[in-house]
Amino acid sequence: MLTSIATLSYSIATAAFLALCLALLTLWRARPHASSLAVACFLSALWACSSAIEAWDGPPYSGWIDFFECCRNAAWSAFLLNLLGYFRQRSDSRPAKLLVLFSTLYFVYLAAVVARELSWTVHELIGFMPLTMGRMTFAVLGMLLIEHLYRNKQPQDRWAIKFVCLGIGGLFVYDFYLYSDAALFRTMNADIWAARGLVDALCVPLIALSVRRSSAWAAEISVSRRVLFHSAALFGSAIYLLLMGFAGYFLRFFGGRWGSVMQVAFLFGAAVLLLGILFSGSFRAWLRVFISKHFYSYNYDYREEWLRFTRTLSGDGPALGERSIHAIATLVESPGGVLWIRRDSGRFEPAAHLNVGAPIDTLEATDAFVHFLETKQWVVDLQEYEQTPELYDHVALPGWIAAFPRGWLVVPLILQNQLLGFILLVQPRSAVTLDWEVIDLLKIAGSQAASYLAQQEAAAALMLARQFESFNRMSTFIVHDLKNLVSQLSLLTANAEKHKDNPEFQADMVETVTLSVQKMKLMLQKLSRTDNAERNVAIALDKLITQAVALKAAFDPKPSVEIEERGLAVLADAERLERVVGHIIQNAIEATPREGQVKVRLTRAGAQAVIEVTDTGTGMSEEFIRERLFKPFESTKSAGMGIGAFESREYIQELGGTLEVASREGQGTTFRIVLRLHQPNKDQPLSRMAAQEAK
Repeated sequence: MLTSIATLSYSIATAAFLALCLALLTLWRARPHASSLAVACFLSALWACSSAIEAWDGPPYSGWIDFFECCRNAAWSAFLLNLLGYFRQRSDSRPAKLLVLFSTLYFVYLAAVVARELSWTVHELIGFMPLTMGRMTFAVLGMLLIEHLYRNKQPQDRWAIKFVCLGIGGLFVYDFYLYSDAALFRTMNADIWAARGLVDALCVPLIALSVRRSSAWAAEISVSRRVLFHSAALFGSAIYLLLMGFAGYFLRFFGGRWGSVMQVAFLFGAAVLLLGILFSGSFRAWLRVFISKHFYSYNYDYREEWLRFTRTLSGDGPALGERSIHAIATLVESPGGVLWIRRDSGRFEPAAHLNVGAPIDTLEATDAFVHFLETKQWVVDLQEYEQTPELYDHVALPGWIAAFPRGWLVVPLILQNQLLGFILLVQPRSAVTLDWEVIDLLKIAGSQAASYLAQQEAAAALMLARQFESFNRMSTFIVHDLKNLVSQLSLLTANAEKHKDNPEFQADMVETVTLSVQKMKLMLQKLSRTDNAERNVAIALDKLITQAVALKAAFDPKPSVEIEERGLAVLADAERLERVVGHIIQNAIEATPREGQVKVRLTRAGAQAVIEVTDTGTGMSEEFIRERLFKPFESTKSAGMGIGAFESREYIQELGGTLEVASREGQGTTFRIVLRLHQPNKDQPLSRMAAQEAK
């Protein structure tokens, strides 16, 4: 039984020293003493491990234990000398003399131990007492170094080294007690020796606490919070399962006939309870707060927190308002809250909620509480406000905020020193201390969330503006087409009195009115929200040009058509392309006197179709063509809108073609539309199945 206790005792000491050594390995560059402390911890772990092995396999007092113990004591002594600064005082001869003295003592002791193990004669000469007295000597030297270190430190520095002196001093004091008892009774007390491992393990937290406190060691133990969180959860689970295993064993041992059944049921219930605890949000929140409070000088790992915060805001999933609440609430272990945002009316309205009911209360921009949040930019603790309202200048708190179920914090969302909104968080899963660090982090997080929310609001406003712009642009084009139709119908009514008895005029008038009505119906369909999106189809240009010219048949001069090759087709929207051609013909008619000529000609140039509209009108200057012709809302006509030429060129370019203009003042103008001919085998859109097979 004692052998098992000794093995467990020294195994715990091994784990404790090894854990501290691994933690210190991350600091050996940042702290001047971390490397020597890590070496001492490693040798102590090696000594404890050898003691555990010896206690398990055989006699616990072999020479190997003495060897590793001597190395351990030497390492701790070297660490203490390093703290005393002896190794940095190169001009003084004391460090060299002291190092020679300690090295000689340890070397003599190691030589005696090795010789005793190798030779039976020496074993008889160097008996139990000399080696025991040597161990006592090392313990006394260690206590003297501890006393010397503490006494020579300034009072303001003793706070930092107090616990390391207690920890290492505890190792040497217990060694002195162990070996003095052995020297007194001429034998090693097995109980005291077995408890030595546990006593040394209890000294490790004191050393670790001093490492955390010491400003002279320059850095914290840089173990990741995530690693420590999972390690603590795993270690706690292991201890829990071990205890439950012992309990199950005793239930089986003392349970009689029902022992096995009780053991299985108990272990299953314990496992379910453990899973419930591990998946509990409140427990995980408590563990994170506990680790941050007791293992780190700062509550947060800011790199990890900011990466998580940014990923939450910029990720997919719920709406941005809910993601903003979740990102800020997670910082203080709150399960949810409500977001209010300032609208165009100036009123603050609820925009999102998370894990709480949807509120309907609003807040005016002129409210005193809004003014307080915007000017002070403080995080308001509702519980603190209720107890000491003078801390918040006795600002009038809206009643519905004060009465909000489980309301806790009001976090302002400040953007460019203006209040964009605020978030009301509910009570956290675990108690969180609202110190300066937490408050500052909430302020920064609120500003970051405000920038994301403002960007979303700006994007929504821009999208709405673009929709209005698209609608206004379409309306402008439609008004332009209506103007042309009104011009055609006005011309018909003007010429009706003169040519109403002419059968040809009557036929042209009926055709013009019919086509005008068709175009008006098409424009109404364009304005309808149920209208399908335009699709490019193969269009026969000769038919399209003939129809466009027919619409202008009632005008003077009447345009003529010349088609050199029929069957030419292009991919386009028939109504839009006909409107482009008709606009160019209309402009040519209006710029040409009645005795002049307007010709429309369709030709082929290789793989392209060319539509030429030539008139003998007034013409245009090069400067006008270059600077004003295709500029929207620029027109030389008194009733013109300057939209037709711009729309015509935009659509022709959209089809992959070009619109060319050649003109001379007083001699006329030629518009030349060049379009790529439709090739059915290449340009015809494929079905989805055919496209997949082609791939």
